[in-house]
Amino acid sequence: MDFWSRVSRLILRNRYLVLILIAAFTAFLVTQMKYMRFSYTEANLLPENHEVNVQYDQFLDIFGEEGNLIILGIKDSTVFTPEKFNAWNQLAKSLDTLNEVDFTLSIADVKKLKADRKKRQFVLEPLYEDMPKTEEEVNEVKKQLFEKLPFYDNLLYNKETETLQTAVYINKEIVNTPVRKAFVFEYLEPTIKKFEEETGLDVRVSGMPYIRTLNSQNIVDEIGLFVAGALLITALIFFFFFRSFRATFITLLVVTIGVTWAFGFIGWLGYEITVLTALIPPLIIVIGVPNAVFLINKYQQEIKKHGQQAKALQRVITKIGNATLMTNITTASGFATFVFVKSQLLREFGILASLNIISIFILALLIIPTVYSFMAPPKPKHLNHLERRWMENVVNWMEKMVREQRIAVYITTVAVIILGIIGLYQIRVSGSLIEDMPKGKAFYKDIKFFEEEFGGIMPLEILIDTKKEKGVMKLSTLKRMEKINEEIESFPELSKPISIVNLVKYSKQAYYKGNPKYYQLPSSQEQSYIFAYTRNSDGNANMLNNFVDSTGQYARITTFMKDIGTDKMDGIQERLQQVIDKEFPEKRYAVSLTGKALVFLKGTNYLISNLVFSLSLAIVLISLFMAWMFRSFRMILISIIPNMLPLLITAGLMGFFDIPIKPSTILVFSIAFGISVDDTIHFLAKYRQELIANNWAIRKSVYAALRETGVSMFYTSIVLFFGFLIFTVSSFGGTIALGGLVSITLLFAMVSNLLLLPSLLLTFEDKIANKKVFKEPAIKIIPQEEQNK
Repeated sequence: MDFWSRVSRLILRNRYLVLILIAAFTAFLVTQMKYMRFSYTEANLLPENHEVNVQYDQFLDIFGEEGNLIILGIKDSTVFTPEKFNAWNQLAKSLDTLNEVDFTLSIADVKKLKADRKKRQFVLEPLYEDMPKTEEEVNEVKKQLFEKLPFYDNLLYNKETETLQTAVYINKEIVNTPVRKAFVFEYLEPTIKKFEEETGLDVRVSGMPYIRTLNSQNIVDEIGLFVAGALLITALIFFFFFRSFRATFITLLVVTIGVTWAFGFIGWLGYEITVLTALIPPLIIVIGVPNAVFLINKYQQEIKKHGQQAKALQRVITKIGNATLMTNITTASGFATFVFVKSQLLREFGILASLNIISIFILALLIIPTVYSFMAPPKPKHLNHLERRWMENVVNWMEKMVREQRIAVYITTVAVIILGIIGLYQIRVSGSLIEDMPKGKAFYKDIKFFEEEFGGIMPLEILIDTKKEKGVMKLSTLKRMEKINEEIESFPELSKPISIVNLVKYSKQAYYKGNPKYYQLPSSQEQSYIFAYTRNSDGNANMLNNFVDSTGQYARITTFMKDIGTDKMDGIQERLQQVIDKEFPEKRYAVSLTGKALVFLKGTNYLISNLVFSLSLAIVLISLFMAWMFRSFRMILISIIPNMLPLLITAGLMGFFDIPIKPSTILVFSIAFGISVDDTIHFLAKYRQELIANNWAIRKSVYAALRETGVSMFYTSIVLFFGFLIFTVSSFGGTIALGGLVSITLLFAMVSNLLLLPSLLLTFEDKIANKKVFKEPAIKIIPQEEQNK
């Protein structure tokens, strides 16, 4: 008795125990779901010890979390009426009273820097004492702000469009915790909504903490949408093919338990729910249904053949178990390659996906035969789909193409390869924190608003280490920093920079009685007495803390980026680095570019460099499985070609339709390759069986294998196509692209495996189909009983 015969006897003789064990483990995983955590930070795609991460961690150690700014904006001329103007400033004050807020900066908080000649120090005075009561008073405040205080330009206002901005700095301790979510949804949004209702003003809201909160909520909302959508679409397709409520119910039972396990594993392993891990539950539905197709299809074929239920259930396990195990292992291998990438985000995705794929196979193998054993055998009407006329026509067409039109198949293949290569060279690489965010949502439109008005919302930081205490306040250092500022201002993709340089310029302006034309760095002669005023001023301490560390050794230059891709960012970084290298000698200074946006962009480049490794590893792993199963090097080459072709088509489509390579679309190739190889395994397993049964009559074996596996391959490919297509209803651009591209790739993979693979087998029949080349498999993919029938 072989292994799978023993497995079938074990399952069917202990069916009550099987169901109890599944129920017990499911109950355990349900208890683990409470440990699921949602990600409150951006995905870090780089290894922890990567140079870019090291530099960013150094910046955080010195200045703390930089992504703690929420900004409110208004572009409405009526805001400059007393009632609305005061209400706008009162909004900031009301937020400032909350524990979750460090401080706010609005027009009401503006302090004018003035020089006290007697005490030889700078003092801070409010922009206005009492709330303006008339329009003239408001206009006077506006004039003071716009014309005489350039320090606040692009910080609190846009002079050209008269757009106002208020900065809300979140407590750094809570910015990456669940408290941030509660603050946004329970305090910030209701407060803004009430303000809008009372004033009729439209408040724009943005900033990384706000965007991340709404984005995380979108991910949570879409998990339910994906799971429900995948269940519905696969159930409908399954019922359309099988016309059986029982078969559909059993399949839904399997995948529902599989989804429960998926959520349970996320909690059990302590992983966070991110954009990628959120895809796993619906992914399990999509991959689990084909397992059910093969198992239920085989059960119904056996019932139709001999009508004995016990024998049919035993044969389902023995005949389909091994082939289905191998196909699930190859699919899991496609995902498991991410385990070897150093990115924690992808590693967790790879572990969860491969673990759940094997789990859904085990569930299908245990539940489907066990549940059917408690039911009456299918009625003849439930078996009608096995002889459906339209499906017969599809199989006949495929056989005719392979038999008579192989030259046309090859010509089409070559043409597709050429087009694919042309498209491949047009693919661009892109990486942005907000590129994949829902374009139709209000917060995305607000992002674009702040990009237009203030130059962006994604912080880019430059950390300057002068290598000595108080080195920042040297005039030579400030002048070097000014050179960087000038370079930053030359980029339309970056906002005006903010640094200690701005404050020193403001100090000179204050020294010269607030005259805006003196808003510039002091000369060497002016330096000593202006800096003497600064040293005597207590009020400047708080302002300095934002730009310089307590020792005076480190300074930061902060700018904000628009939503740009890696190609533009590389050019910007290169030009900035040239200025840095020129102005800051390595012996005296250490300067690094950092910030969340840059870390993410560098992470994208890192993933791209690992894409070839990941995909190559998937191909090698799956080739090893094929070699182990079929023990023929030539067969490996023949089988890999039809599965590489769809990947080339996908790459070509990405180039022609300007779908960039980015963290979300990187997954397409490994996922699609791992799944598409399943069809190849099923076809070659049947082909080898037919070769033995037909005494190595190649043509007869190819056509028999095509007719036998064509129906199941067609069914599963259609299920997979529509299953992955459900991801296109997402509001995330990357998820839409992932769903659409994988769907198209798998459709092409089906056509390739049903037309190109049999054509290659027939063309190279003399070289590959003989007993010396096509040896006995290392494992029995199809039991001997069926091979000898």
